[in-house]
Amino acid sequence: MKSYADIAGFLPLQTRKVPGGPLAPEGFIGGAVNAGIKSEMSKRNDLALIVSTEAYTHVAGTFTTNKVKAAPVRLSQARLRAGEGTRAVVLNSGNANACTGKSGLAAAREMAVAAADKADIPVEGVLVCSTGRIGVPLPVARIREGLGRMELGRGQGGGDALARAIMTSDTFPKCLAVEVKTSGGRFRVGGMAKGAGMINPNMATMLSVITTDAHIPKADLQRLLRMAVEDSFNRITVDGDMSTNDTVILLASGASKIRPPEKIFFQTLCFVASELARMIVWDGEGVSRFVEVEVSGAASSRDARRAAEAVANSTLVKCAWAGGDPNWGRIMDALGYSGARMTESRVDIDYNGLPLVRGGEQAPTPWKKILTQAARPRLRVTVDLHSGPYRYEAWTTDLTEEYVRLNLGE
Repeated sequence: MKSYADIAGFLPLQTRKVPGGPLAPEGFIGGAVNAGIKSEMSKRNDLALIVSTEAYTHVAGTFTTNKVKAAPVRLSQARLRAGEGTRAVVLNSGNANACTGKSGLAAAREMAVAAADKADIPVEGVLVCSTGRIGVPLPVARIREGLGRMELGRGQGGGDALARAIMTSDTFPKCLAVEVKTSGGRFRVGGMAKGAGMINPNMATMLSVITTDAHIPKADLQRLLRMAVEDSFNRITVDGDMSTNDTVILLASGASKIRPPEKIFFQTLCFVASELARMIVWDGEGVSRFVEVEVSGAASSRDARRAAEAVANSTLVKCAWAGGDPNWGRIMDALGYSGARMTESRVDIDYNGLPLVRGGEQAPTPWKKILTQAARPRLRVTVDLHSGPYRYEAWTTDLTEEYVRLNLGE
């Protein structure tokens, strides 16, 4: 199994990891069950529910920008706009409930009703997330029956069980929680996510639910989530395909009674979102390399992003990474067609800090040293365009034969 520790970021000061994932913060309960959504023979859990026990929970969300939106995305977006006091999120794997027409929207509503009955809250307070195969009717009767059997609670293993229930082609559950000590007291932020294929920025190329027991004003929550998503989930790409179901939900119970300084809360939220995003990239289908692509020296922020994403999404570059081949010519090619302003003779490229290209030409670094770095499971590619003060970083992967094999069918 891939080790998340291989690609983890640095834990902020005054912060420690705690067990429980999205159930670690105070004021949240949840459960997971096998409802037979994937198949009647499957023994894996495929249905999860997270509920806030606090009546005045605040919520924020970001969703796919794909024009083909799944029924649960449309329903959840409408409920967030209405501001009807969300307190729960119900999620299923094995069926995307996308491209299912009016009957799909009715099924999403029925799923919310069943979850509201289980949580004993108004149906308007339930958001819905689904992931799986597109174009297949959602088995609502199985979902209703599964929710009836579900046991809601907390417990250190609860968050992990919820994360496993939303897995599709994922190879490990993506679950994380941290506790932050401030002068006013302690608060927690926890979360879970799923995603391995159909991963591309804008927005956010997977499902994720993040929770906190901090008291965050409702007016601030959406703004903070949007900025955190931009710096985390919107930086990742595995295969350049944007899903129809992408959703990130943030629930703030306020149960800790702590209102941390906005900067501290935002840094914590960004850390949790970034770690979950890194897990998604590392669990990419058939992946053998986690690659950070940083472009600096760009003439504008847009140019920096264009250049980084062109390199990160290039099929030829990703194939070279899979083969351990530091083919810098392919990187130069991607930079050239990215649309970013650049001059070939100014470009510098490094692999894990070793000079690979200087002034648009191969650097004198011994090739054996470059090959050693290119073979590592974690690769940092830095590009300096020497054209301005702007930078952008994207997180991506290589592209292997295993990816093709996994996507021959579903």
